[in-house]
Amino acid sequence: MRAPEFPTNLVSRGDFGYSAGACGTDNIIRMEQAVPRARLYWIAGAYAATLAVSAALIFARYIAYVTHPADVAAYGGMWAGGDLALEVIIVGMLLGVTFFVALATFKYETAYTTYSKVMVALSLTLPASVGYIAITAKSQDNSLLGWFCLYRVFAAPMMLMGYGVSRLLARFPKAKRLTNYALLIEGLTVVFMVVFLFGLSHLHLG
Repeated sequence: MRAPEFPTNLVSRGDFGYSAGACGTDNIIRMEQAVPRARLYWIAGAYAATLAVSAALIFARYIAYVTHPADVAAYGGMWAGGDLALEVIIVGMLLGVTFFVALATFKYETAYTTYSKVMVALSLTLPASVGYIAITAKSQDNSLLGWFCLYRVFAAPMMLMGYGVSRLLARFPKAKRLTNYALLIEGLTVVFMVVFLFGLSHLHLG
């Protein structure tokens, strides 16, 4: 009995099978499936909403500082604790949205590789922030950039969690390598900070 013959002029449509194509009779062309456009719109909307809420919270905090200068001077520690709590809330919201971005893209190699490159870029802001703080420590820098760098350092533990989840979701070699870089950059910078502060404390005690 002769074995059944299958058509060879098929074009792959990702995970949804094959359809006839006009590319020849001997080749099967595989096309990478793209992230659905509606999903990208939802992601952009979620980030926009999160950034809007974050901006409103920061503005409200600024107004509180402006309208209660005496309380800020008298209870500086409590206000600093409030600032840290606000940072945790904002970073938590951003990480939550980013987690859904990772879930929406981890099956798509090109999209998740781009996402992983963004993670590496974000991780590089930590050593840059540490370096800026170290350079401007004596000048008591109170600029917006100085405050950003300070809060970026405080956010390092939460960012490490985000990079770890991104690495667990990575399925493709390049994405795995990039998320490993992000984890290493963030982790080694945190270790450096801890060792440096520990050494400084021993130096002062000695």
